[in-house]
Amino acid sequence: MEQSDNSTTPVHQEAEEEPNPTHQFTLPPGFTPEESDELNSSITEFHSYRVDSSQCSSLLAQRIHAPPHVVWSVVRRFEKPQIYKHFIKSCSVGENFSMVVGATRNVNVISGLPANTSTERLDLLDDEKYVTGFSIIGGEHRLKNYRSVTSVHGFERDGIIWTVVLESYVVDVPEGNTEEDTRLFADTVVKLNLQKLASVAEAIARGGNDEIS
Repeated sequence: MEQSDNSTTPVHQEAEEEPNPTHQFTLPPGFTPEESDELNSSITEFHSYRVDSSQCSSLLAQRIHAPPHVVWSVVRRFEKPQIYKHFIKSCSVGENFSMVVGATRNVNVISGLPANTSTERLDLLDDEKYVTGFSIIGGEHRLKNYRSVTSVHGFERDGIIWTVVLESYVVDVPEGNTEEDTRLFADTVVKLNLQKLASVAEAIARGGNDEIS
């Protein structure tokens, strides 16, 4: 799997040599033992960050009543985040854009948020494991050093297929803000995005389409 220098990386140093030890998330409540077994292993593999005292982080989850490949067809579209992200007005990419690690996008944010533009880099894209991640590298906003990873997980039982999406992030706490305020803001945005992702993917599945165009 290809990752950039800013993507999540495992930690192999001894604890006493780590000023910022890796933070391990726990799965939010509400999942079955079957779901928890797979999701917890994926949290360990993909959703671990080094978090220092000037940062905050979180992990959110969304159950979606659609096949995982349909959900992934929406999530992987780095060049079209506005498909399911509420607060993006438009997104542009370079003329020779290619969906590869290191690609960038320029996002315009809707009015009313403490942001205007955001320049974002694709850090991770794995079409086999259904994992992607990006980081914010510029723009007019307050989310400094924001990094995010999203993973898509399929389940099937008694002929019923569904998906759980995990999304985690780490971000600097802006000066003058508290960790709790920063996390509340970021969690709210991510949660609304995941809810819209569920609506979009379930509509695609109901329409009999395999993926978004």
